[in-house]
Amino acid sequence: MKALPLALLFLASGSALADDAALLKCRAIPDVAARVACYDAIPVGAARPAQAPAAATAAAPAATAEQNFGMEAVKQRETQPKSVQSTIVGDFEGWGPGSQIRLANGQVWRIIDGSEAVLPRRSDVKVSIERNVFGTIFLRVDGTNSSAKVRRVQ
Repeated sequence: MKALPLALLFLASGSALADDAALLKCRAIPDVAARVACYDAIPVGAARPAQAPAAATAAAPAATAEQNFGMEAVKQRETQPKSVQSTIVGDFEGWGPGSQIRLANGQVWRIIDGSEAVLPRRSDVKVSIERNVFGTIFLRVDGTNSSAKVRRVQ
């Protein structure tokens, strides 16, 4: 793929979306501080004067949706705990790729990273489900170094 010319990158920037008349007005101000203040007052991405008002109102909900794109998950993560502790009811000897693990709290988690762990048979094993910095969720078995990437299925 060809690299985009530098001019195209500038055209795609927010300053290219500012009102042309406002830019010309600011450019005519001789005092540097006043000129900079004028440029700072220009709203980035402001609608151009030639745009019809109906088109501007029709585009407003889409702009809001685009601005909020991807934020839902971040907000949801901020309100959720960083980890959950529970036990695996009954005997537990490890897992294989795609295994489903039912916890005492009723949650069911599936191994999604293809990992395997063969552990000594134990009953009512304590586990923690932890989210890392990147949002990936891991099941960690207490008393071992074993962990697996998981996704909640129930």
